[in-house]
Amino acid sequence: MAQNSRGLVLTTFAVLFAMLAVSNLSKPFQLSPNVGFVFFGGKTHGIANAILGPAFGLMLIVYAIGIWRMRRWVLPIAYAYAAYVILNLLLYTIRNAGSADQPSATFMLGYMAIAIGVSTGSAILLHRRRSALL
Repeated sequence: MAQNSRGLVLTTFAVLFAMLAVSNLSKPFQLSPNVGFVFFGGKTHGIANAILGPAFGLMLIVYAIGIWRMRRWVLPIAYAYAAYVILNLLLYTIRNAGSADQPSATFMLGYMAIAIGVSTGSAILLHRRRSALL
């Protein structure tokens, strides 16, 4: 029943959040000095990366499970995560404007469209379907 009530888009979003969770959980184990969890616009390193990457990874696993099972408690996570993604992208763009760390404008526009689209889209869909949440 949960599969039918969830629909294809929310199912896809749940899978994408689970994949992002794996990426965040693995941040402390990546040896490249250019890899780090971006937290409120700043790339973390060292202990901050070792704590924040897995913490957000666990939160995203909980989020994906909440979407997968269509649970009502997932709504506050959806709202908070959508707001965080927008703020994080805005701060990252401001902090890195004109620097060598700033990716190309084309990449950033595409990345922002996907990141904001998925995070905000899932919050909107869950809000619209809140009566179907258990």
